[in-house]
Amino acid sequence: MGIEPVRSDMAMHEVEDGYLSDSAVYSSIAEILGRVSKPPNMVADRDKDLYEQLLVIVSPLTRKKDLDEEILFVTALKALSGVVYKISNIYHASLLRNIFSMCIWDYGLDARIALLELIANLAVVPDKFLEDSLEMLVRNFQPPERMHEYICQSKWREEKKRIDGQLHETLCSITHLVPLAPVKLMGILRRRMPTFRTSKALLVSFVECMLGLESNEIGQYLQSTLLSMVVELLVDLDVNITWEDILKEDHNRSVFDMEVEDLEDNAEINSVGSQTVYRKGEGFGDLKHRMTNKLDSVMVIVCEHIKSSACDGRLVKIFETLIESFRRTVLNAHKSKFSQFIIFYACSLDPEICGLKFAILLTDIFVSKAEDPISRMSAIAYVASFLSRARFISSAVVSSIVKRLVEWCYDFCYLQASTERIKNPRGHRLFYAGCQAVMYILCFRMRLLMDIPELKEILFNLPLEAIFCHPLDPLRVCLPTIVQEFLRQAMAAHLLKKPFLSCHPNDLLESEFSKAFGGVERLDMFFPFDPYLLKHSDRFMRPNFEFWSMVKKTYSNFNSDDDLDDLDPDSADEGSHDGLDDEELADEDGEDDLGCSMNNMSITPRPVFEMATASGSIPIPSRMPARIRPSVSPI
Repeated sequence: MGIEPVRSDMAMHEVEDGYLSDSAVYSSIAEILGRVSKPPNMVADRDKDLYEQLLVIVSPLTRKKDLDEEILFVTALKALSGVVYKISNIYHASLLRNIFSMCIWDYGLDARIALLELIANLAVVPDKFLEDSLEMLVRNFQPPERMHEYICQSKWREEKKRIDGQLHETLCSITHLVPLAPVKLMGILRRRMPTFRTSKALLVSFVECMLGLESNEIGQYLQSTLLSMVVELLVDLDVNITWEDILKEDHNRSVFDMEVEDLEDNAEINSVGSQTVYRKGEGFGDLKHRMTNKLDSVMVIVCEHIKSSACDGRLVKIFETLIESFRRTVLNAHKSKFSQFIIFYACSLDPEICGLKFAILLTDIFVSKAEDPISRMSAIAYVASFLSRARFISSAVVSSIVKRLVEWCYDFCYLQASTERIKNPRGHRLFYAGCQAVMYILCFRMRLLMDIPELKEILFNLPLEAIFCHPLDPLRVCLPTIVQEFLRQAMAAHLLKKPFLSCHPNDLLESEFSKAFGGVERLDMFFPFDPYLLKHSDRFMRPNFEFWSMVKKTYSNFNSDDDLDDLDPDSADEGSHDGLDDEELADEDGEDDLGCSMNNMSITPRPVFEMATASGSIPIPSRMPARIRPSVSPI
């Protein structure tokens, strides 16, 4: 079965029931291509007609009405695959345009196989069609627009997996035969990479197919490029969502507004050079809502890819790529709210290697004089938040990092010649950031460190009092809520002495000193691993995330008298209603639990709180002082 014969003098080797056989079609198409491979004015009219018939058969615009037309189409594609050496980009431009414009999503399995075989054969023709072939394949990473509403259906999901697999196989075969192909492919991927403006369906389809390519054999040729490009896309989506947008969105779940500090009907949030006013219950703009959904969907895809890589034993390898991307793209993106959780999740899959490496990297950046100040400030914010929130990081690692940070702060103190108190907070902001990081980590981890004798001894030997009583006066400069909670736990654990407070006779309000040390970027308020707020990808983060309500404090009630012996008795009694016991925590999979846990966590300061003077005692609030908004650098 094949093409109906048009001319009796055309090469026909086998005729059955008035139709050309497949082999005859192959010969006929080769002959047609040869006859039109000359200047147009030299081509006979009958040959032009035959060529036009061929163009109709392989036209991307012609729908195949029945099985005969489908078979004819497949046969023509196979015939062209066998004579790619006869195809000229000068004389057969219309034919090439038809071929490279085709959408493989429009065809059945046999037609897809034939089309992809033709594309692969065209790609290996020396110095002719490589770039066009790769461009066509990458374009088909995404389904046509008319399929967007169906692509999430289970039937189409399975079909998409098959199509992605065929695209990967074709790209791999081209790469094996053409050494230059990976370089060309890299440039095409960058050019066709979706942006935050791309529709969700197209964006998700492209990222899924591209990450599948990274897992495939071709991934070794492209090295770290594919995953790095996806991380850049995540950051691109992330920074185009502001906290003001998020806080206005979810008035139904009441998750976001519970994280803000006493949000009233008319709450004002200051940003650099402007003021944004939002109201509880105010609708979330459609554009930003779609942006959040896009980011959530891509986060799910990337987390699943990382999990799959871990199962295949490739986690350590791709973690190197994630680390490089983090340093280049994420570290100094102070508007980033969610994309950094990709590396958090990767660390949770291998705490001993990946988690430790990430913590050490951040600490190295902070203490290195070769790094720029902004990177060092960001790194210390990350290490503080990471060690506080990552349940999978061992107490031994936490103790080691805290010891290193304290030693750096101690050395910094005694390199200062001045004995005057707080002359220039911003000039010493690395020091204040280091002090704040130590206190923040200990707010979450002090009790766990105290429970291990060896680590408790290390903690008690740290020169904390020497640092906090230094004329640089970090307790007056760091965020008051962190200072208050740290002092409360430190006093209960006898880590600090009560007379220690006498050097701070004034209430610790968020003063101009506190505001100054973070700079315009307010990096003092940047806690990058605050509670995760994306609905669908939350399942990857939640099992390994430490909510404030889960933290065991040194002033909480204990089950044994031995525990109470090490604590301040007054503080132990007063802390009985702080947070939630583990048995009282709701099911981790429920959305209500997310809201409850977030409601009990808080570090970003409220406008005013009162701190005890030397003659008074530390006030004991019912929960972590201040209900906070999600950590954010308002730039």
